[in-house]
Amino acid sequence: MSNTGPWRKSSRSGGNQDNNCVEVRLNGDTPQVSDSKLADDRPILTVTTESYNGFLSWVKENG
Repeated sequence: MSNTGPWRKSSRSGGNQDNNCVEVRLNGDTPQVSDSKLADDRPILTVTTESYNGFLSWVKENG
């Protein structure tokens, strides 16, 4: 059984599944980031939880 969650994208991406944007998912407890416009050939970036949480804090502060 896979412990990899589904890709999720921001509700600000227009709510349309055809919109391309940055997506995130969890692979176990590890965040992964990808760009949906690149389809199946897209690179998947695996980051630390601390880095991802720092990024989210920065986005919330700087919009």
